[in-house]
Amino acid sequence: MTDQPEKMPLTSMDIAAEKREALKQLFPEVFAEDRIDFDQLKRVLGDWVEPGKERFGLTWPGKAECMRIIQSPSVATLKPVRKESVNFDETENVFIEGDNLEVLKLLQKAYFGKVKMIYIDPPYNTGGEFIYPDKYAETLDTYLAYTGQIDDEGRKFSTNTDSGGRFHSTWMNMIHPRLYLARNLLREDGFVLISIDDAEYDNLKKLLDEIFGEENFIANLVWDKNRKNDAKYFSVGHEYMLVYAKNELLLRDNETKLRAPKEGIDEIKELFADLRKRHNDDWEAIRADLRQYFAELEEDDPKKPLARFTKVDEKGPYRDDGNINWPGGGGPTYEVLHPETGRPCKLPKSGWRYPTKERFDEEVEKGRVVFGPDETTVPRVRTNLFENNDQVLTSVQYSYAQTATLEFEELFDGKRVFENPKNYRDISKLIGYLTGPDDLILDFFAGSGTSGHAAFHRNFEEGSGRRFILVQLPEPIQVGTVAHEAGYSQISEITRDRLVRAKSLYAPKPDQLQLSSFDHDFGFRTFKLNRSTLRVWEGNAKTLESELDLHVQNVDPSATPEDIVYELLLKAGFPLTTKVKSQEMAGKTVYSVEDGSLLICLDKEITSELIDALAEADPLQVICLDEGFKGNDQLKANAVQTFKARAASRETEIVFRTV
Repeated sequence: MTDQPEKMPLTSMDIAAEKREALKQLFPEVFAEDRIDFDQLKRVLGDWVEPGKERFGLTWPGKAECMRIIQSPSVATLKPVRKESVNFDETENVFIEGDNLEVLKLLQKAYFGKVKMIYIDPPYNTGGEFIYPDKYAETLDTYLAYTGQIDDEGRKFSTNTDSGGRFHSTWMNMIHPRLYLARNLLREDGFVLISIDDAEYDNLKKLLDEIFGEENFIANLVWDKNRKNDAKYFSVGHEYMLVYAKNELLLRDNETKLRAPKEGIDEIKELFADLRKRHNDDWEAIRADLRQYFAELEEDDPKKPLARFTKVDEKGPYRDDGNINWPGGGGPTYEVLHPETGRPCKLPKSGWRYPTKERFDEEVEKGRVVFGPDETTVPRVRTNLFENNDQVLTSVQYSYAQTATLEFEELFDGKRVFENPKNYRDISKLIGYLTGPDDLILDFFAGSGTSGHAAFHRNFEEGSGRRFILVQLPEPIQVGTVAHEAGYSQISEITRDRLVRAKSLYAPKPDQLQLSSFDHDFGFRTFKLNRSTLRVWEGNAKTLESELDLHVQNVDPSATPEDIVYELLLKAGFPLTTKVKSQEMAGKTVYSVEDGSLLICLDKEITSELIDALAEADPLQVICLDEGFKGNDQLKANAVQTFKARAASRETEIVFRTV
């Protein structure tokens, strides 16, 4: 530690620097004078590519510019908006209004490697608009111009039509940097899921192979949604969902197996118990009523697949048509005697599925093997519905779009304020399948807020505490639409209102007072993307005089203390839901972040008594306004020594920064 405090970085994390540092840890021998010797890197990796040789890879116009955009730090901030939040001080959920590229940059330091599941439903490439000016130079100013917060000076946002010559390239330039940054936020055992249609499926798959690694491809889910009888050739009523792991090798090493409970089991148990009483264990009558119950279910009802359990006895519904063959052939061929005839049963073609006769007998004892009328038929496996509750999800899922639309309209008082909303039950199922009870979920194309609603639903069903971060652009709503007539001017307003309205679905009924939905976290903190509250030193020779003035008084006069505190804590690496309390120290207001781990003082008159009080509180970090020292370098130096002495006494460093 020197005799001067560190300068607090006011930009987002330097992605390129982080990558270089990680590379240096892995391959220090490829660095010479802190520069990468790429030829040496190729040799270390056992590869050599002759200069000028063609190589396999995905490329398109603008790809190189994407890396420049990724590596350009953000100088923006996320301003807290209490009046548009629900339970701001207690909730662990976050809703952010803003351009997701800038937001993803700002989230890097605080959320690096902390997100378990990312789900996005990006805009399909149908000729819509992107916030993308010429030459792909996407910036905070671009966003502010788009949202009408600054004069756009004639900047245009053209529609991505197929006649533009770069129909696919424009879409790829939009999605590439966002996916690149999103990967950094995933935990090593995390997953990313992306909904897509035929137009960009092939390109997106190749892009994900490049960013995440083709070895981390997990599945391509197909969602069958509806039939289009007016189609010219085929009714294309499906969408895809690409699923990638952050590190599939880690999942394998941890012997991770994904399983989910069969949906609707508890309801069937209650129905079965009721039917047993009603029919006094008349199994045929019970079976007939169950078949009628399943026949009347809607096709997309999650209980519909349970209709395969067509038989019943005291153990409940079951099926006894299971294959007893050894998978792949070459299985064991021990002798099994028929319990009635005493003769050896017919062998399955590929051998018994159980490795030993002892194991076979155990399954018989448990009632899981069914014999035929005599030894001439191969025994079968019995599966009891109430004993086998877990299942692996199939790659083909059924989800009727009409159901999702009707439920969404009902939530919004019968008005279709958003077209083609995703079914929150589908996303809830995936959240339950891929995440744990306290995991963090991210959706940076939030749309109508389906992911947040899905997290609410899953938490309510399981009594869990999953958290989410949703990001949505304040995209203008066209005049004359249903949404506009309903009073909405931006898509982000619908997103936020969806979260508020979803809570009502889980409120206790008058006869369910013991069921308090308010034990769950149905709140969210709202933040909005905007300019930094602290002016950044740019060192421009042409504006040197004005820059020096700003360096002395660099705080935006319109910013509130809370605005500044949340910008500093995020850029210091603390999550947006970190608890913040204000307290008095030496007559000054100090903001305590995460129970005193970080102390922030925005007072413009720093005193030695305040420095002593801050040091006595034993923080890990301290941030003060540079303006507060009023050019007194001696006071700064004394502050550095005070923190250094305190840190030495407890053998823990105190990071002291000024802004």
